[in-house]
Amino acid sequence: MAIAFPDINPVALHLGTLNIDWPISLTLGPIEIHWYALAYLAGFLLGWQVAKYICRLDKDAHRPNSYDVDDFMTWAILSILLGGRIGYMLFYNLPHYIDDPLSGLKLWQGGMSFHGALIGVVIACFSYAWIKKVSLLRLADLFAVSSTIGFFFGRIANFVNGELFGRPTDVPWGVIFPNGGDVPRHPSQLYEALLEGLVMFILLFLMARSERIRNIPGTIAATFLMFYGASRFLIEYVREPDPQLGLFFDAVSMGQILCLPMIGGGLILLFIARVVRRRELYDRTA
Repeated sequence: MAIAFPDINPVALHLGTLNIDWPISLTLGPIEIHWYALAYLAGFLLGWQVAKYICRLDKDAHRPNSYDVDDFMTWAILSILLGGRIGYMLFYNLPHYIDDPLSGLKLWQGGMSFHGALIGVVIACFSYAWIKKVSLLRLADLFAVSSTIGFFFGRIANFVNGELFGRPTDVPWGVIFPNGGDVPRHPSQLYEALLEGLVMFILLFLMARSERIRNIPGTIAATFLMFYGASRFLIEYVREPDPQLGLFFDAVSMGQILCLPMIGGGLILLFIARVVRRRELYDRTA
């Protein structure tokens, strides 16, 4: 038993061509808007509003506040796009980009790395917190919650594109992907959308609603790192490895290797969050 891949056009909108007569004669097009681009847009816009909502729970009493969230969005978008692309080039296909470095500019051909985007966001958070004099841990908590929305829409878009599919399977919900041969495969994109997107959003959002947890900055971000790292590590067992890399030691994928520092970093961050909170309480009572 298998499920046929749904006939979904990866292009959401066809806008035709654009003809320019002045100052030069130029025809652009056909102009197309893909579901993948709309997924990024939805993730940014909804994540932005969720971060502002969490700030308002404390009536913007702490920084970063909702105004800081507005200010940081440009940093976040650029860090995700640049970090995701550079991370893919470094982690998943470095020999190709060494031979043809200009192909790294061809974003329309795909190739984004979550772990690269994460590194980009971490650098942006450190830089923004230092320059703007805001709490790094609170900033990390805000965008840990909001980023899960992007995961959800992004993985749905991966499914629509028929990419990043799973390994062959005999489960009843296996899907025959257009580029995956004639065998049913795990719809691993949907597993990730559910676990790393929806489930993690609900968990982190409920944590953010708790004043006690919000008052231990860094706890939500630490939970994000550990939950995502563990979830992605497990799902990689049913996800098709990248063909140019395969499995390392015939056992683990690059995605699993990159998840291990995430889990370790989450544990360290959780410890730091507790130490910082105890120091704050001690300073108040001293």
